[in-house]
Amino acid sequence: MRILCCILVTVICVCGVARAQESYNNCVSALELCPNSNYTVNNLNANITFCPGCEDDFNFCFTPQNSIWLSFATNSTGGAVQVDFSSLIFEISTGQDTELQATIIEAIAPCDATTYTQIGNCLSNETGSFSLNAAGLTPNTTYYIVIDGDNAGVGINEPAECTFDVIISGVGIDRPPSSIAISPTSANVCLQETATFNASVSDCPDTGNYQWFINGTLVSTTVTPNFQTSDLVQGDLVSVETSCYSLCSEIVSAATSPITVNSFPISAGPDQTINIGESAVLGGATSATTFQWTPTFNVSNPLNLNPIVTPAQTTTYTLTAMQNGCTLTDQATITVSTTIDIPNSFSPNSDGANDTWVIHGAELYPDASMNIYSRWGQPVFQSRGYPETKAWDGTSERGKPLADGVYYYVFELHDADEQVFKGSVTLIR
Repeated sequence: MRILCCILVTVICVCGVARAQESYNNCVSALELCPNSNYTVNNLNANITFCPGCEDDFNFCFTPQNSIWLSFATNSTGGAVQVDFSSLIFEISTGQDTELQATIIEAIAPCDATTYTQIGNCLSNETGSFSLNAAGLTPNTTYYIVIDGDNAGVGINEPAECTFDVIISGVGIDRPPSSIAISPTSANVCLQETATFNASVSDCPDTGNYQWFINGTLVSTTVTPNFQTSDLVQGDLVSVETSCYSLCSEIVSAATSPITVNSFPISAGPDQTINIGESAVLGGATSATTFQWTPTFNVSNPLNLNPIVTPAQTTTYTLTAMQNGCTLTDQATITVSTTIDIPNSFSPNSDGANDTWVIHGAELYPDASMNIYSRWGQPVFQSRGYPETKAWDGTSERGKPLADGVYYYVFELHDADEQVFKGSVTLIR
């Protein structure tokens, strides 16, 4: 029992330190190397796929044991490349080799060993920093780098496992630095004016979307290299960025200098509330020498900063001012109270008091319509417009006095808000 427990503990410990295979253990998942970028990789716990035509079915200067795969694509001109390996850290255990082997492969069919050609030098028995070199590589072509642990020598029964750094360089993979420019680089705009910015890229194939920022905050993403905004204020910075290359993507960006935003004070004054038929004085203020109010209807003088207005309904007035080529606006709303006072009874008994059903405020709505019905829904009175001179006196449409009781009305103002009042009125004689 004690021996079994020890075995279980040993198995658990071994499992706890086991390393999973890297994705680039397989050729189809080869790690893409970007020019002049450092990568730390390893072949710990790697294996091989060895069958006719399979990815590891080759024997150039070594037979794969625990291979890993890297790849790179040449640029539009092609040429020489150099792959540098450094900082080799080997796993050390009894019977395990401590040498790496590597080569560069061209594959007509990706990962099909029957189409492989060895490119450049092929190295084995490497224990320290080393390099692979290849010259005259074809433009716009994908090549593979295979790295493997050696497994040869007296007392060796396990292939080498190693962690190391790798970097690729050379005229065959280098590419000119991508760049982006923004115009105008220094803008002078009016407050509230729509400003247009354009981006232009150089040495930037496979351009992505353009992201536009104001003071570092993303405000728009565009497919085309153009951006418009009317939200700029003094000192704002506009910047743009995009990505170049679908493989080994690079982000490029550019920014304007602080934007100059021209402005001047303008105010349409406070909002106000008046009763219908009343007037109000607009409280405009500006340093501009040219200005005007709109709309001009029922405005005493639209070229005066403080005109008298008599709106028949709630109206928003806009003050527009111009100075040094800039146009600014501000607004003030005059709310017109449309209170309608509808009494719920009247007494047409010819005593001179409350003899007609007068609705205060109705005279302000000349297009209003009044319809009154008996409790059985029969029409007893109707009128187009309901001023005091047309107020219902408790008689029928034929002029006969109606009986005491409750009658029902529908009063439609036919105003901009389409207000409708419905209710009942009690006739008391």
